[in-house]
Amino acid sequence: MQTSYRFLSRLYHSQKRNPSILCNRDLLFLLTHDSNGNTTVLEPNFTAQNQSFAYISYTQSCGFFASKSSKRFAFLGLVSLYGNQNDQNSTYSYLAHRGFFTRAKPVKRIEISDQHSQRAVTTALWCNFLVFSLKFGVWFSTNSHVMLAEVVHSIADFANQALLAYGLSSSRRAPDALHPYGYSKERFVWSLISAVGIFCLGSGATIVNGIQNLWTAHPPGNIQYAALVIGGSFIIEGASLIVAIQAVKKGAAAEGMTVRDYIWRGHDPTSVAVMTEDGAAVTGLAIAAASLVAVNTTGNAIYDPIGSIIVGNLLGMVAIFLIQRNRHALIGRAMDDHDVEKVLHFLKNDPVVDALYDCKSEVIGPGFFRFKAEIDFNGVVVVQNYLSRTGRGEWSRQVK
Repeated sequence: MQTSYRFLSRLYHSQKRNPSILCNRDLLFLLTHDSNGNTTVLEPNFTAQNQSFAYISYTQSCGFFASKSSKRFAFLGLVSLYGNQNDQNSTYSYLAHRGFFTRAKPVKRIEISDQHSQRAVTTALWCNFLVFSLKFGVWFSTNSHVMLAEVVHSIADFANQALLAYGLSSSRRAPDALHPYGYSKERFVWSLISAVGIFCLGSGATIVNGIQNLWTAHPPGNIQYAALVIGGSFIIEGASLIVAIQAVKKGAAAEGMTVRDYIWRGHDPTSVAVMTEDGAAVTGLAIAAASLVAVNTTGNAIYDPIGSIIVGNLLGMVAIFLIQRNRHALIGRAMDDHDVEKVLHFLKNDPVVDALYDCKSEVIGPGFFRFKAEIDFNGVVVVQNYLSRTGRGEWSRQVK
């Protein structure tokens, strides 16, 4: 066993060794814990030119693999279970060199695309602009309080979709020295800002407008025009909602989750935000239509501001849901159980791994996770794998 440690020490300190054996865009190992309290750290350093990892420091103690050293190491993995568009041209050298440490089968990579989210955002953006134009024209001619609430709702929706589109674009930026894990969390940030906008501009302004007009309400004019625009807006928003639902289903299928679980715990907030906002828009239009029908049937104008207040509360509930969802993602949420099982299954099937301790994880972005664990390596298997590839002659030459 001690021979294995000395061999690994020579390997890590060799000038000719290939860094991709332990460090790459799939898995990043950090070795630590020696008997003297010194720490060995292999830190990621992304470069904009080659998008690869490089070692910053190798070891702080030449006796790391000495006889008194612990054989427990820390493992930190930047695990890409689903892939990313930015990685299509990247070279994953780990699997090519992985046979040195193990004969286990390579992990299956599942590619994920956010084109469905982009399509949902773009569709919602143009639909909301068209609906806003229609609603504004009707409100200007009818002076209806509930239609004003719908105008404000459409303004908020358009602005929020623009924020989501910007966040989706920003999250695709390549990692750099300042942000070595990339910008995937940008979409959580802008989705959170979008939700706050819904709460303040959409919900707050709508409720205040309805309350202010409870005692001064009067029947709106040109209800026929309002009914036509509500019907047209319902069709447009419904089409956008269908596209968003399809995007959510594709995202759930890509992550191996049910639609319900994906809505609550999915790693891509964009399509979920579009779906909930469009769902609130369709429901709000139905409420607005019911309010106008009640006013026209009873002649009591109080139903108009009441409808405005109901729409505002609906938007508030949607905003709170989105705020909570993105807050958990930004704080740092652990990987889902089925994703953790994939990583543990991959590691436990590796004959080099004897045991795993203190496993921790965090979601970095859609399809990307940071995973840390302490690993006991089987030094005998490491040496056997090395000898099977290089032969005993090469081993004898290196130990001299």
